[in-house]
Amino acid sequence: MHLLVAGGAGYIGSHAVRLFLERGHDVTVFDNLIYGRRWAVPADTLVVGDLGDSCSVEQVFRRKPVDAVVHFAAFTYVGESVTDPAKYYRNNTINAIGLLDACRNHGVSKFVFSSTAATYGVPERVPIDEGCATNPINPYGRSKLAIEWVLEDYAHAYGMSFAALRYFNAAGAHPSGEIGENHDPETHLIPLVLQTALGLRPQIEMFGTDYPTPDGSCIRDYIHVDDLAEAHLLAVEQLRPSVRWKLNLGTGRGYSVREVIDACRKVTGKTITVKECPRRAGDPPVLVAASDLARKSLGWTPRYTALEPIVETAWKWHSGKWLELRQKHD
Repeated sequence: MHLLVAGGAGYIGSHAVRLFLERGHDVTVFDNLIYGRRWAVPADTLVVGDLGDSCSVEQVFRRKPVDAVVHFAAFTYVGESVTDPAKYYRNNTINAIGLLDACRNHGVSKFVFSSTAATYGVPERVPIDEGCATNPINPYGRSKLAIEWVLEDYAHAYGMSFAALRYFNAAGAHPSGEIGENHDPETHLIPLVLQTALGLRPQIEMFGTDYPTPDGSCIRDYIHVDDLAEAHLLAVEQLRPSVRWKLNLGTGRGYSVREVIDACRKVTGKTITVKECPRRAGDPPVLVAASDLARKSLGWTPRYTALEPIVETAWKWHSGKWLELRQKHD
């Protein structure tokens, strides 16, 4: 198939693009490079453009017939979404609707959407399954849930099929060490700990030590980025008319902040200083996925089910190419 991958030069998108190409698909990456990286995707796949520019979107659809769209392009900083919700609704919601309308205009009925576990908000039960109520507690989660609603309505009215894939904590890097997590600013735990191991941060801050968990720190479900990419591939290959999937993507196994830090110490062999801080508002004690529906619907099974192998891939990236790129930039 010819796949149009919006936001394909970003962290998760670039791993998916690499896998799509490896599996024989033709790919066009459409990315504004605000957070995406030009070096993360093959140059001959990249079209630089913004989803807010309807003319650019139309042009990319006219270049070559598109069989399916995979949509990663979103802003993802929860705190920023609270202080600047307009930015998030404009990009994550309005621009996504524009992309869906372009699909309609060009007869593209298959749409795979990068959603998030943030659609659940504070979960009513753990592990979290797709039957749990969706009640996001920030504009980021609400901007994503809004598109899930739009997808339902578009599927009903226009015959589109879709997969909305709700990630838990994306982590790790490609085993080659050639691409990986490269956010600026960085907010994810594993890269922050690894930057501390590299001596680029004096300490890692641990927010909350009094949660009702075995060691008092938050527990999260870490899913390797290549396992996320595999789920997108399976979804786009298996979408059929009338399919409307909303699927969790996680391992079903949670790790605490302390366990993550200990795994990073073991993998890197470095001393990592921890500063214990008060809880952050809105951080649930435990977020762990029930992904049985994804396994059943897609035939998907995550390959990385333990924490240390995930950290090992991240460390190879951060101590290698990521550090080289940072030094060149500096």
